[in-house]
Amino acid sequence: MKVYDKANELARDLKECNEYIAYKKIKDEVYEKPELVDKIKEFDKIKYDAQVLAIHGEKQDEEKIKKLQELYEILLKEPKVKEYFDAEMRFNVLLADVNKIIGEAVKDVLK
Repeated sequence: MKVYDKANELARDLKECNEYIAYKKIKDEVYEKPELVDKIKEFDKIKYDAQVLAIHGEKQDEEKIKKLQELYEILLKEPKVKEYFDAEMRFNVLLADVNKIIGEAVKDVLK
């Protein structure tokens, strides 16, 4: 089916785009340092929990927000981690844009 062919083509194109290549490269470099990986995973978990609370309109846990800010400041002291966060953001923006384009194309049946 043509749609699946296009989806596979898009998947290949994503893996060849600059955003993906840069993100994969820096992620591989950062993930060679277990102490950084543990801090990043902790940061991501707390960030995810805060986002879920925000989506549900619930009050944020001030302790977790403080911990999130502290971890972020610690992580940004490592230049590779800042580069990792920047590359991750650029790649996520790309994926969000692609999803938006696809969503816009079929929005009339998603109402």
